[in-house]
Amino acid sequence: MSKQNSKQNNKNSPAEEVTRRDFLRKAGTYSAASLTGAAMLLSPKPARATKNVTWAEHFQKNYRLMTDEEKKEAIDRLVKRYSEEFGKKVTVDDAPAMDGVLFGYALNIQKCIGCRRCVKACVAENNQSRGDKQQIEWIRVMRLEKGKFSEKDRDDSGYPQDFGIQVGGNAYKPAGVVLEGQHYYEADKVPEKDAFYLPMQCMQCEKPPCVKVCPVRTTYRDPDGIVVIDYNWCIGCRMCIGACPYWARRFNWGEPDLPAEEMNPKTHYLGNRPRMKGVVEKCTFCVQRTRKGRWTGCVEVCPVGARKLGNLLDPESDVRKILATKKVFRLRADLNTYPKFFYFMD
Repeated sequence: MSKQNSKQNNKNSPAEEVTRRDFLRKAGTYSAASLTGAAMLLSPKPARATKNVTWAEHFQKNYRLMTDEEKKEAIDRLVKRYSEEFGKKVTVDDAPAMDGVLFGYALNIQKCIGCRRCVKACVAENNQSRGDKQQIEWIRVMRLEKGKFSEKDRDDSGYPQDFGIQVGGNAYKPAGVVLEGQHYYEADKVPEKDAFYLPMQCMQCEKPPCVKVCPVRTTYRDPDGIVVIDYNWCIGCRMCIGACPYWARRFNWGEPDLPAEEMNPKTHYLGNRPRMKGVVEKCTFCVQRTRKGRWTGCVEVCPVGARKLGNLLDPESDVRKILATKKVFRLRADLNTYPKFFYFMD
């Protein structure tokens, strides 16, 4: 083979040259990013919980796959980090689900007055982001307008007259309750005469669709029925948000706004410990409280006693008695998610 042919065969095509250049350019970028990340991780200065991350925490296993020793090490790291950041003694509990307990929740929609004290108590108890930049609330109170079941006049053909409504409609006035209610409302006084209120939060489903779609299994159902999240493993894909039919999950688009003086120092690894940018969070029935035999924050603060929490495996619990004696329904029962959050009427 001639030298010319040899040189020609060894010469890379333009496409190959571009590919290699792109590879080297990207490799340089990744290397720089890696060095920047390493510098951040190894920095000895206290920083926000979103940045002051150790190598061990960054590469730790999923919480439910850790050994007891690994869990203790992870808890110790968080206690040190949060205490430094917020300037107070912070505890991080890792209490597991209690044996013989399956948590259930019941809410009397006839009693609820729409005051939203439950919302504010939840924010304070569970270290949710607050302020102008990013406000997160795990509980959403819907304002629904009352109406009557009626129809407007129709002609002999059965179609409505002069209302500009497409064929197929049946109710041309508010029917019963307008389910397309207000997610956010400002009332001078509650309860309002022509409205009632429907609080919504995580339903702690027995077959949670959010768990099914999570690609990294960072969210899962614990034996006591509470659906939890390992924030350290959340990749922020938000597939769980799209799968949840109850608008129960929230995403941290920015750095959470949690003032040190308002931070609740009694936390749980799977519950109300401070979250970081880029992760999903939601109601956990206040695991830092309920796994210690206490009521949730929303149950304690409700001024009319509309909220009840109990053990579904205990026939003498408040929730079981409500299920046996009241008119009870669950939202979107047709989806077969089997929520453990029940609504009832006297």
